[in-house]
Amino acid sequence: MLRHAAIPVAAAALFASGTTAPASQQVRQGFDLRVPVAPIAVTVAGRQRLVYELHLWNLARRPLALDRLEIFADDGLAADLGSDELAKRARSPLDAPRIEVPPGEHAILYLEIDGAAPALLRHRLTYTEAGNRHLVEGGAVRSVRGPLPVLDPPLRDGPWAAVYDPALDRGHRRVLYAVDGQARIPGRFAIDWMRPPEPGAAGNGAGAEVLAVADGLVATVRDDVPDPVPGKPKPAAGIGDAAGNYVSLDIGNGRFAFYEHLAKGIRVRPGQRVRAGEVIAQLGATGQADTPHLHFHLADRNSPLGAEGQPYLLRGWRQIGAYRAIEDFGAKPWTAASTRAVTAFPAPNVVVRFGVER
Repeated sequence: MLRHAAIPVAAAALFASGTTAPASQQVRQGFDLRVPVAPIAVTVAGRQRLVYELHLWNLARRPLALDRLEIFADDGLAADLGSDELAKRARSPLDAPRIEVPPGEHAILYLEIDGAAPALLRHRLTYTEAGNRHLVEGGAVRSVRGPLPVLDPPLRDGPWAAVYDPALDRGHRRVLYAVDGQARIPGRFAIDWMRPPEPGAAGNGAGAEVLAVADGLVATVRDDVPDPVPGKPKPAAGIGDAAGNYVSLDIGNGRFAFYEHLAKGIRVRPGQRVRAGEVIAQLGATGQADTPHLHFHLADRNSPLGAEGQPYLLRGWRQIGAYRAIEDFGAKPWTAASTRAVTAFPAPNVVVRFGVER
């Protein structure tokens, strides 16, 4: 946990006690703090984790620099992030680094907090304006409690690498789409499943059978994007074609499973009912895919981009290794690390084998 230099004692006492101060100290344009999507706890690497975003809007006439963020839960301080940590997490809506927020502009803090899901989260931000430090509290939000959907594996056997990184610039986690009048993050919990390029692995995964993760109704199918031709340049795909060939599966309770970059020749059609484990398509590289892989995510609406990404638990898998960092995929071998079978959300860049029992 990162710590920052303490705020002036008088200001700290004023903030804590609510003591009335002169108007010149009390009234100040500053940040508007909001959490647009309530966090939902999910089990990652054996720990409960809250994944969410704190949006900051600078309504002052001067730039405001982020110094420190304290996050409070039911039982006290849950996280204390200093300027170095905030620099890693603060981004403009277009994912440019933004530790200093210009007048009238926005910043987004991408947050992952480990620990039991509290009933209420509160945020206290220390920032600097024209050399003076100030405090503001806001962005109170109640976390969503309740069981998460438990899904079956989207692929068979292994090894498969769960390639993603919450801190990756322009990664799934940090890309907002406003395709229908509202900004959303569909890839908040997206994973690119790839075949590790290691001795003993069968090819690059192209053509592997893709499976229904739950009983459900096929909501949407796109199957008109040609497969890439080896040795020929791949046509650029715009935002409307980014997913390539894809399937969305309505699994109930307002949740839709998305399978993207599929090979042409999808085996299901809209309105068709499928059972968990049924083959629905083959892994491909259509759309914005540089290499064959399965992009998988769960969302709250039947739209590849106009929906909020939702957490889930995945059963029937065992970790057999991991990459140290996402940059190591394809460049360095993964490190073996066998674990028992679990029901959880895979940690970043682990290597797994599907179809195992607890």
